[in-house]
Amino acid sequence: MELKWLLCVTLLALGILAVQAHDMDEDNDADDVVDIEDDLDDGIEEVEESKSETSSSPPAPKVTYKPPVPTGEVYFAESFDKGTLDGWVLSRAKKDDTDDEIAKYDGKWEVQEMKDTKLPGDKGLVMVTRAKHHAISSKLSKPFVFDTKPLIVQYEVNFQNGIECGGAYVKLLSKTPELNLDQFHDKTPYTIMFGPDKCGEDYKLHFIFRHKNPKTGKYEEKHAKRPDADLKTYFTDKKTHLYTLVLNPDNSFEILVDQTVVNSGNLLNDMSPPVNPPREIEDPNDQKPEDWDERPKIPDPDAVKPDDWDEDAPAKIADENAVKPEGWLDDEPEYVADPDAEKPEDWDEDMDGEWEAPQIANPKCETAPGCGTWQRPMIDNPNYKGKWKPPMIDNVNYQGIWKPRKIPNPDFFEDLEPFKMTPFSAVGLELWSMTSDIFFDNFIICTERAVADDWARDGWGLKKAADGAAEPGVVGQMMAAAEERPWLWVVYILTVALPVFLVVLFCCSGKKQPSAAEYKKTDAPQPDVMDDEKEEEKEKGEKEEEEEEEDANEEKLG
Repeated sequence: MELKWLLCVTLLALGILAVQAHDMDEDNDADDVVDIEDDLDDGIEEVEESKSETSSSPPAPKVTYKPPVPTGEVYFAESFDKGTLDGWVLSRAKKDDTDDEIAKYDGKWEVQEMKDTKLPGDKGLVMVTRAKHHAISSKLSKPFVFDTKPLIVQYEVNFQNGIECGGAYVKLLSKTPELNLDQFHDKTPYTIMFGPDKCGEDYKLHFIFRHKNPKTGKYEEKHAKRPDADLKTYFTDKKTHLYTLVLNPDNSFEILVDQTVVNSGNLLNDMSPPVNPPREIEDPNDQKPEDWDERPKIPDPDAVKPDDWDEDAPAKIADENAVKPEGWLDDEPEYVADPDAEKPEDWDEDMDGEWEAPQIANPKCETAPGCGTWQRPMIDNPNYKGKWKPPMIDNVNYQGIWKPRKIPNPDFFEDLEPFKMTPFSAVGLELWSMTSDIFFDNFIICTERAVADDWARDGWGLKKAADGAAEPGVVGQMMAAAEERPWLWVVYILTVALPVFLVVLFCCSGKKQPSAAEYKKTDAPQPDVMDDEKEEEKEKGEKEEEEEEEDANEEKLG
């Protein structure tokens, strides 16, 4: 058993040594490659190349790209696969209240493939520049009017370089006589704003709609509650993600990422601030009465300070039982002038005053328990009580916390159909980002879920399939992870190799005993028969020895 455990420990040690050797090989890898390349001739290089080509794994199956085509009625559909910005308008506006150097919407947009695309021919809209204002928009085929059909907005985003601070949301621009896409800017009225946004470690997925107050005619932004899902991965994994907003005539809404619901709710209950104001509000003219008593507890008016209560007793007193440690140097100061210090040559006593050497810790005090005048340490005073205060009792006149009375809200209204928003006639991207190359693709606005799902299958679905085909298998992913983190080899050994080794060790390491059939075939004595024969021989030998001893004794007596 000890040998088995020794073998287990040895195997574990060998695994750890292998990881360390792997790390050392990686450290020296660059130098080794240079040396080898210097020594190889062209012929050997060709042989190696042919070997590598022969031994390489078969290529992953290719996914052929075909531009998506809407399968039903749509208000807007754009895949950018024509390779141009036809139908899109670049803004030439300037932001108000901003320095002229950065007020222009001069950020660049281009139609191009993703940098690491797995689908040749699949193009999208790319926000090329960083740290600039970008604005681009396009008209719908016809204005969307909120009536009896749902609204579905869907598009794709890929943060090819990650994202530091910036957004990738869309705005559905309200249908107004003043709408001019050439002057699209941050103050242009919109009906809905939807999409991802991030700055610092705050990851957001906006759904905002502008609600018109039926009494005043003014618009107010209503924000959906924050989703409970963790959104960080969508911003950091550099994969293409599908964002979908579904808004229904019954005021319900759903927000999906990659066709999975991450947020849902109702326009009447889950927006901030609420769509409808409260029926009653606090009277701004109401005032608390002067005799209103809000004190739940009051000092007991009948309480009297005890005669023996000493308010002047100190909280700390000197410890009378303390004794000065032996060897205390009363006549030595704790700090002395540095004997090695010298007055600077440029010291001017008229300007700088009389020069004094800097103070250092007294070296004589290093070996002593202390220096200077000894004082008794201070301890808590057992007789200390502090300032006397009467105990608190319930206030019989307590009236509770005062609140102003409620009055009808003069601004109250009740809109039970907030779904019926302002119609919109264009879609736009008005963004600022500190990261470049944000990729947008496959915008669609429609009323049927099946149409949006078909569009997603033929666009985002192909990207997902192509990415999956290009990814290595489970074993390949484990090996790649171990190349980046060599300590994973120890985990693999402990979880796979070591259990297998132990099973083999404990199951197969015992001596193999021949079966009864083998004994019968060879006429060899079986183990129990052999043991009986040995016992009989031993007993026979002992009897012979006893008989010989008896014969010898008889001869002596005779």
